[in-house]
Amino acid sequence: MRVATWNVNSIRARVGRVVDWLVREDVDVLAMQEIKCKESQFPFEAFQEAGYEVVLHGLNQWNGVAFASRLPMHEVTNTFTGMPGFGKVLDDGSLPQEARALGVTVDGVRLWSLYVPNGRALDDPHYTYKLAWLHELAEQTRSWIAADPAQPLALMGDWNIAPLDTDVWDRSVFEGSTHVSVPERAAFAEFEALGLADVVRPLVPTGYTYWDYKQLRFPRNEGMRIDFIMGSPAFADLVTSARIDRDERKGDAPSDHVPVVVDLELAPEDDDDRPMIFG
Repeated sequence: MRVATWNVNSIRARVGRVVDWLVREDVDVLAMQEIKCKESQFPFEAFQEAGYEVVLHGLNQWNGVAFASRLPMHEVTNTFTGMPGFGKVLDDGSLPQEARALGVTVDGVRLWSLYVPNGRALDDPHYTYKLAWLHELAEQTRSWIAADPAQPLALMGDWNIAPLDTDVWDRSVFEGSTHVSVPERAAFAEFEALGLADVVRPLVPTGYTYWDYKQLRFPRNEGMRIDFIMGSPAFADLVTSARIDRDERKGDAPSDHVPVVVDLELAPEDDDDRPMIFG
């Protein structure tokens, strides 16, 4: 099963690129972030014509997460317990929930499409929100693994964190800013402490997943590695290959992120209809 994650930076602006890539690269399941639309605005038809079912969680023109799959999706969930909100306090005293998390189960593999809050600046309330969001996600991840350690689990998406200095083109440029701060990196490390691993880095040790549109960042390869597939031990054991599709940052109207892809080798299901000689 080929699984990928991609911050598409507006699916309506890039539906042709995304669907063409899905078909060309023979992808079974794609987690998308920053779809930037509500369900009524999503271009379902293009995906359906290519053989993909779509589930999504989108509330407005910001954020938004989705899955496109040509395999059946089950246990669709658009939040996790304790997920913080952000914004103006509602009448009931809670904060509005943003469309940042979507979970599905495909062929026994539990997958989450995640768009971690950006943080904006170290003194911005969004930074505090980001750290709280990651903390609650880690707490839930701990519960998920404890409840069923044998189920393959992957947290995929735009983490908005560069956990290593080599994950940015020049560490000095980011001094005093988000994405590389000690608390953010500690929050990322908490998932590793729970047993999750970046299943791509051992196979693709270098390479970026994001380049800003400004200042010729892509031609200069001034990028960041902030998109990850973090897998449980049961998921990591299934990974046979991985890649970062850098070429998708080229061409007309690309996203500022590129797809991250892994191949999984799943055990074949028992076939009760086989002749007994094969039992």
